[in-house]
Amino acid sequence: MRFPRNKSRYIVNARNFLTRRGDVVLKRKIRFADPIRVRDWLVKNIKGVGYKEASHFLRNIGLGEKLAILDRHILNNLLKYGIIKSIPKTLTPKKYLEIEKKMKKFSKRMDIPLAELDLLLWSEETGEIFK
Repeated sequence: MRFPRNKSRYIVNARNFLTRRGDVVLKRKIRFADPIRVRDWLVKNIKGVGYKEASHFLRNIGLGEKLAILDRHILNNLLKYGIIKSIPKTLTPKKYLEIEKKMKKFSKRMDIPLAELDLLLWSEETGEIFK
């Protein structure tokens, strides 16, 4: 786990930000029609949440089918298949979105939905199918 001292604090802050008297108020804070806008909102408003984490969260609640979850396993395979020329040392928001756009084009070209391509590339790298 990266940043273990900060992670728990970020989780508690997010819980406090997204709940009122024990009730989740996420739906009151954002509109769910556009997952890309929701992801941007999460990244800007929840400390410690980046594009990968926000994409993962939205995928887990059924809203992230068209969002890439770019981790080292996916990046290794995107490099292997020539989708990207190199793996960036740091994945800035701008770079994340650039690579996601390339992965979406690859997804269309292969006629594999993005979420399924994500799982395929991840499982090819790890040797596991885990969902």
